[in-house]
Amino acid sequence: MAFANCNGVVLHYRVSGPADGLPLVLSNSLGTDHRIWDDVVAILSNRYKILAYDKRGHGLSDAPEGPYSVADHAADLLALTKIVGFDRFALCGVSVGGMIAQYVAANQPGKVAALILCDTAVKIGNAETWNARIEAVRRDGIASISEAILERWLSPSFRTERKDDYSGWRNLLERTSPVGYAATCETVRDADLTDDAARIEAPTLVICGENDLSTPPALVSETAKLIRSASFKTIAGAGHIPSIEQAEILAGLMRSHFEEANYV
Repeated sequence: MAFANCNGVVLHYRVSGPADGLPLVLSNSLGTDHRIWDDVVAILSNRYKILAYDKRGHGLSDAPEGPYSVADHAADLLALTKIVGFDRFALCGVSVGGMIAQYVAANQPGKVAALILCDTAVKIGNAETWNARIEAVRRDGIASISEAILERWLSPSFRTERKDDYSGWRNLLERTSPVGYAATCETVRDADLTDDAARIEAPTLVICGENDLSTPPALVSETAKLIRSASFKTIAGAGHIPSIEQAEILAGLMRSHFEEANYV
């Protein structure tokens, strides 16, 4: 396992793939860690040198008291890429990881060669909804709302046909630091990246699972319209985290986008 101090926060990360591979950074969603990308990494690591990490408040990374801003998360990502020697890279983020990716691409355009945004938006939810979730987690723990979250994360077929996997992902969610989870809920609550999206210059692919109940396709497609020359695609049979349910399709879309962006 590898750890690095980034802006006073110790982050857990993993680098996979050939030493001379093209750099690719993967940013995870709320309530998960870098393992959501395992199947994608297995497919793409023959060509790309992939950095997957646990953002602050998640996995084996530090979980300082919040709130955390999108700028905080972006600064962590950029510090970590510097430590591992990634000067310019492709960037893919899902959900809040996609919000972090938008911020990085808009504010550090020279760093991002190609951008992929999964199941994310410039603005997700409203303060009332996020405050209710934060209160529930602080009062009763993540397990008190985990089933409701997982219904929005994963498609109905996954929940009924892959019950062992479903149980494992529930364990991952429920074992997330409540402090880190609530602080990252505050990240999403307070973020509005409308102006940032308009400044994104990197070739961008925006993707959404057709069964996503957290950031539905209609919401995600509106974000794609704000980004110059972005394309939008949906993935059948996937919910909020396509890398869990449809890794081969997601990896194929990523590879095609990198080819179109001449990032090969």
